[in-house]
Amino acid sequence: MKVRKIPLRTCVISKEQLPKKELLRIVRTKEGGCVVDETGKINGRGAYIKKDINILEKAKKSKILEKRLECNIEDSVYEEIKKIIEK
Repeated sequence: MKVRKIPLRTCVISKEQLPKKELLRIVRTKEGGCVVDETGKINGRGAYIKKDINILEKAKKSKILEKRLECNIEDSVYEEIKKIIEK
């Protein structure tokens, strides 16, 4: 049987290459807002972060996601990411 290729993406915080299922995608929409994309199919510029509380805290403190997506990320988006990670 043929082995399927697992899509890898890089976490913008830790620079680790991981399978897409282990990462969470944050998207900048055309309107300029940021949204958490659990499906991985929302249109817009995306950035991936590892599903880890420490990585999230580092992202919030250093504002790397805001620099990568070139938009302001509200605290409500960070709270939504935190809830998804804690599931």
